[in-house]
This record gives sequence, structure tokens and C-alpha cells, in this order.
Amino acid sequence: MSCLSLSREFALISAATPDAIAASARALRDGALVAFPTETVYGLGADARNPAALRLLYAAKGRPDEHPVIVHLCATSSLPRWAHAVPSFAQALAEAFWPGPLTLILPRADGVSDLVTGGQDSIGLRVPDHPVAQALLAQFAKLGGDGVAAPSANRFGRVSATTAAHVADEFGAQVAVILDGGACEHGIESTIVDCTRDEPAILRPGAISVLQLARVLGKPPRAASADAPRASGTLAAHYAPRTSSRLLHRDALQDALAKLGRPGSHIAVLAHSITRPPEFEGTWFNAPQDGVGYAHRLYASLRELDAYQADEIWIEAPPDGPEWTAVNDRLRRATHRD
Repeated sequence: MSCLSLSREFALISAATPDAIAASARALRDGALVAFPTETVYGLGADARNPAALRLLYAAKGRPDEHPVIVHLCATSSLPRWAHAVPSFAQALAEAFWPGPLTLILPRADGVSDLVTGGQDSIGLRVPDHPVAQALLAQFAKLGGDGVAAPSANRFGRVSATTAAHVADEFGAQVAVILDGGACEHGIESTIVDCTRDEPAILRPGAISVLQLARVLGKPPRAASADAPRASGTLAAHYAPRTSSRLLHRDALQDALAKLGRPGSHIAVLAHSITRPPEFEGTWFNAPQDGVGYAHRLYASLRELDAYQADEIWIEAPPDGPEWTAVNDRLRRATHRD
């Protein structure tokens, strides 16, 4: 089934009905790209065993060949087909958090494509916890499929997609169908834990906190070392709006606003604690006060601010603290300057 034939059967953005999910699974089997919701962000999916589909995925995203993708599995029982070794602590994490927003980096099994791993000896795996993702993976498995490679459904390095409309804005007809599951629950990507060494290490913070990991592991995972495997979303610059963006602490943002000298109509602001000055005429968003709400709205807010095509986006840095670790990680990468 080609992308075109599926699009005649279903709209580009399709409600995730059983028929649409079944057709999407067939499209994946036939080498097309399918976007679908997870509890973290929307994924751009391709058959992880199909080299042609994987090349199509990388081309659509503009993703460098050496940057690995995460393979989404239907169930933990699929692990042995993708990882040749699963340490006991990795198994414990999988049992505790799968299905859920946790990616495990494991030694790759024989036969796993370099197109998935970025040429490394490791592979990123997770079992998503979203009913649409679960249904799609189950249907794909019934057709003989064995895992869906699904990086975030956005151009490489740009703001992740948390709604079906975001995906359509990025790719349009480059995908066979976008299964609409509403806005993603968490709004930021999965926590990534490296399980290729003697001790687990956290490579990317996410919805599963260090404290939650420590409860299972008996101690917090160590920080990533310089020779850690490459993993999704860990480059210094990532998740970035097209508009030049700055991350400013509260006092610095207030000073910058005071020095505008004019109404500031060409500045867009994502504030956390400060109030909009009466004379400010630019674009102003107030972010949620709690870390969970902030994360849920983060990418949608960045996309909306980006759409105003301001000269710059100014983002008030949220507080430090465990509940803000993942949000601050994304904001640092989104505003990184060489």
C-alpha cells in the first residue's frame, strides 16, 4: 500500500479508529511512514526491520545517519530479538516502568541494522504507554512486524510535535497518515538510561525521574560519561524553534524588558513568574507554574511563539529542582548557542 492509496482511504490526520489503525499497520508493513501519538510526544514511525523504510525516515526528518533512533516494541517479551544482553537492573527497570516513558540503551542483538543504531553496538528500546501506540504496535505484530523505529515527528533538531496538527505542519503528505490521539500526556520525550555498562547511567532526563529510577535500582543512576553511547535528543542544540531564543533568569529577563525602550512588539516572551509589563506590546505567554503542567505545554508554547516570527523569543528560566530537571534540559538545548 503506497502513501497515496492510504491517503485516499483516510484523511492525512485520521481519528484513531480500529480501521485506521489496521490500515496504518499495513502501511508500515509496506514501507510507508506513519505518525502516531505516544504518552511523550508524537513519533514518526517506520518498520525497524526495513532498510528502505528507515532511509525514508531519516530523509524525511533530515536526520544524520550516525544519530540513532528508538525502536518501539509491543511488549517486553520482544527484548531478546533486539538486545543480546539484558542486565538484571535493566530488566528491573523494564518491569517497573514499561509500558511507559522510559528508553533503555542495551547491547544490540545480531541482525539489528546500523540504520537503527547509528552504527553503534547499542540500541534504544521502549514500550510506549498510549492506547493508540499500543494498538498500532499490536496490529503491526499481527502482520509479522517486529518493532517500529519512531523518533519524534519533527524535522531534526526542531521542536517536537505533541499534537497531530504539529506533525502535519512538519511533514504534510510525506507521511501516509497521522493517527490523532489528542495532545500528548507528558509533552516531553522519554527518560533514557544507558544499560550497556556495569552500572546504569542517565543519558536524558524525562518523565521518569531520577528518584523513581533510584527506588528501583537502589541508588540513583550515575551521570553520563564522555564515552556514553549516542542517544536521541542528547545533542547540545536540539528542540529548537526557528526563531532565535534566549533563556534568561528572572532578574535578567526583567532587565532586558526594561532596556527595550520601546513597546517591544518584535519580542515574544514565555514567562514563568513575572507579569507582563503594561507597556509591553509583543507576544506574551504565561507558562504553567508546576513542572508537570509546564512540560505538557512546553513544545506547544514554543511552536506558537515561533509562529509569531518575532526577532527573538525570551524564555524565563524555571526553578531548579527535581521536578524541573527534564524541562530545564529541554530549554537549555532549545536555546543553545555555539
